[in-house]
Amino acid sequence: MSTTTSGSIGSLESALSVRQVLALERVLAGEPEVVAGAGQLDRPVRWVHVAEAADVGVMLSGGEMVLTTGVLLAGDVTKQAEYIHSLHRAEAAAVVLGLGRAFPAPPDVMRRAAERCGLPMVVLHRPFPFAELTEEVQSRLVRRKFAAVSLSEAVRTALTGLITAGAPLQRLLDEVAQHSACPVVVTNLAHRVLATAGERSAVDDVLRDWERISRQAGGREGDGWIRAELGGRGERWGRIVLCGYRGDTATGRLLADRAAEALVLHRMLGGNAGGSWEEQSAQSLLTDLVSGVVPARQLLPRARAAGLPVNRRTFVPLVVRDGDAAQLDRVLRLLGMAGLVAELADGATAVLLSLARDQDTEALTAHFAARLRSESGAASTTVAAADARTAWDDVPAGLREARHVADAVADSSAALDLPAVVRLRDVHLRGLIRLLRDDPHVQSFAERELDGLLCGGEEDLLAVLRTYLATGRNKSRTAQLHHVSRPALYRRLEAIQARLRVDLDDFEQAASVHIALLAHDAQQG
Repeated sequence: MSTTTSGSIGSLESALSVRQVLALERVLAGEPEVVAGAGQLDRPVRWVHVAEAADVGVMLSGGEMVLTTGVLLAGDVTKQAEYIHSLHRAEAAAVVLGLGRAFPAPPDVMRRAAERCGLPMVVLHRPFPFAELTEEVQSRLVRRKFAAVSLSEAVRTALTGLITAGAPLQRLLDEVAQHSACPVVVTNLAHRVLATAGERSAVDDVLRDWERISRQAGGREGDGWIRAELGGRGERWGRIVLCGYRGDTATGRLLADRAAEALVLHRMLGGNAGGSWEEQSAQSLLTDLVSGVVPARQLLPRARAAGLPVNRRTFVPLVVRDGDAAQLDRVLRLLGMAGLVAELADGATAVLLSLARDQDTEALTAHFAARLRSESGAASTTVAAADARTAWDDVPAGLREARHVADAVADSSAALDLPAVVRLRDVHLRGLIRLLRDDPHVQSFAERELDGLLCGGEEDLLAVLRTYLATGRNKSRTAQLHHVSRPALYRRLEAIQARLRVDLDDFEQAASVHIALLAHDAQQG
């Protein structure tokens, strides 16, 4: 004879654990005592089954909490042992025995068998109506299922709407982090962090030791570390990880799966328009470093998690004008150099090299520039470099210095003899003018000195003046570069001096005009 009361929550497995069931108020009224399998109380309970049959295992499919009074087992130790073994083979979650007429005390045979099998065995010391327990557990499971389904649909709807609106990857991750209330991390298969979302301090805590903990994430779901694979067409290319999710594991898996589906769809529909996720990650990090809005110390965990070596390293900030980020990254890989590459605004591409302390930074930077020229086929490619930094906190200033140098040479005349790697010491006055170009006094000075040419729109004469001053007032070289005869050049120089009311043979007046022209070009640049 057997009686059964059961309910399924389907494939979502929004389960209670054995421990959670035993903590329910109605169960506590029965004075439960765990007599075996105390180390397995976190097993999920997906089903509640009231059964007295000795061969109960044939009725189970796994994950059930079986309730019994043992009335058919009393006095037969063989049946008692087989009952426990049957539950173990069926992968039951636990067995609850109500003490009473059949068993006034916990039966040793069942207890020992359950302990050997690792099956949680609980006895109830006070009479307890099993119907109340099944009703309580099933209602909670149904509510959990409904909540899980509602959450699933809410997340799917929100993420689909964002994808349809063309939202970037970061916006999708922010939405996932809002629903999961924990840090969210996207990595490639090498565990390098591509993007994060969540409360900044919590994310930093996760990233601080990411290299170690990321490799354990797959086996830490009991601690709230839940991941889902990213990929399609039989190929995996990354994963999303919920770090320290505090809800039940099944709901966390559901969230991670919904997020993974959305990220794959986002990528398929052109979510890489701003570059690969690796490129976007590097761009975000280097942009934050250059801007200085986020303190460098707070960005260190992100850099380490992105795969940049940061311990006992020397950092060389570089900026290349009109450089191709993919090509720069390829050169880094060809040379076996560690670094990050990212496109900044105005056609500038930043490179942050990470070198060992005992390496020759200038020689390696020159080697990088030479290989870049070789790969691009452009002999004019110029790499702007800042002095090497040994402290991470000095990296933002170094990146800004490299960008300043790149800006200073951006409008340089071809007559200027610049090295392949340009540093602050190579840009001289041009660099100073670049720094001061937005100063209203400098702007006023430039307009006043060049007024005779600017008001008349004399672009041809301005070009001649620019070359003449850039070549050190070399008339032969200037005539050659502008493809005019010496007499024709003299007439143009006379016209320039007349309009500006200056004598370009006078060093001080020529220097004043040269500074004004540099300032004008910097402002226009």
